[in-house]
Amino acid sequence: MQYQVDTHTHTVASSHAYSTIHDYIAVAKQKGIRLFANTDHGPDMADAPHFWHFVNLRVLPRMVDGVGILRGIEANIKNIDGEIDFFGDYLKQLDIVLAGFHEPVYPPSDKATHTKAMINAIKSGNVDIITHPGNPAYPIDIEAVSRAAAEYGVALEINNSSFEVSRKGSEANCTAIAQAAKEFGTILVMGSDSHVAFSLGGFARAQAIIDEVAYPPSRLLNRSPSALLAFLAARGHETVSDLIALFNDDDIGDGANN
Repeated sequence: MQYQVDTHTHTVASSHAYSTIHDYIAVAKQKGIRLFANTDHGPDMADAPHFWHFVNLRVLPRMVDGVGILRGIEANIKNIDGEIDFFGDYLKQLDIVLAGFHEPVYPPSDKATHTKAMINAIKSGNVDIITHPGNPAYPIDIEAVSRAAAEYGVALEINNSSFEVSRKGSEANCTAIAQAAKEFGTILVMGSDSHVAFSLGGFARAQAIIDEVAYPPSRLLNRSPSALLAFLAARGHETVSDLIALFNDDDIGDGANN
């Protein structure tokens, strides 16, 4: 299946990535991607953009040549309290907030600590999607995290890049996460985690795991632009209202928590 939504991309604003917004738009048009999120690394990462980068994302147009752009961040989970490196009213200016563990900001510890930190990030209300929770460097209690995500309406990501470029050895954990998500009613999303535009919308390995556990397509946020936008609106992101109007050709009611 060709999915039209990608929630996880990085531009040259994160200096270990290699493409511009313009590059992503061009590739999106080629691949039939109708909506993608610009989610550069949060400012606590060594080569991340400055805090002002995220404050100024409002200058990005909503749509270019039929491709919608979400203004977002992949924040860093900083500590066991689940704090992230973006905060306060600034969060309300973003359309989408991803967050995950990254070694330069929060070095790996032990399963209990990782689990508590991730669940606290989920409970905080500041995070919409937990990125690469299957990372073997950060073992977690998968059942506890999946239950918390379901309770608080936070999505867990199946990260395609984890199987191809980084975080090798994630397959077993991601399969277990997808199975737990199916059991507990947790929302899942596939993210390309593209650091170069060519991989935008690349979900083949993540899709194989989704298919293997027979996760319900009706709960997968990639299923349509309006599904993702309705999820974000339900999470309190009033900024997406104009994008919802632009994607009114889809069934928006399909997107909340089915």
